[in-house]
Amino acid sequence: MGKVRIGLVKRTARRLIEMYPDLFTEDFEHNKKVVGQLVETPSKKLRNQIAGYVTRLVRLYKRTGRLQYLLEMQRAEEVRAELLQQAQQSQQQ
Repeated sequence: MGKVRIGLVKRTARRLIEMYPDLFTEDFEHNKKVVGQLVETPSKKLRNQIAGYVTRLVRLYKRTGRLQYLLEMQRAEEVRAELLQQAQQSQQQ
């Protein structure tokens, strides 16, 4: 049997991947640094648990194609925001 992760770790890791899918890789050490910059954790153990679960999810999402979907959704949001900003600027002029 594997280790059981608390809900806080799972919830935080999923939210981070949804918000920043392009920042995370399959490398634990890289993910540990990124999680340390994005989330203020009370302990190194919690940060490492979140980074470990993020690494596992990235590998799973790459296998299933969900990571590509999240990246496309993020790009679509950026394009929408840019178009909205351009529309507001044209209305002001």
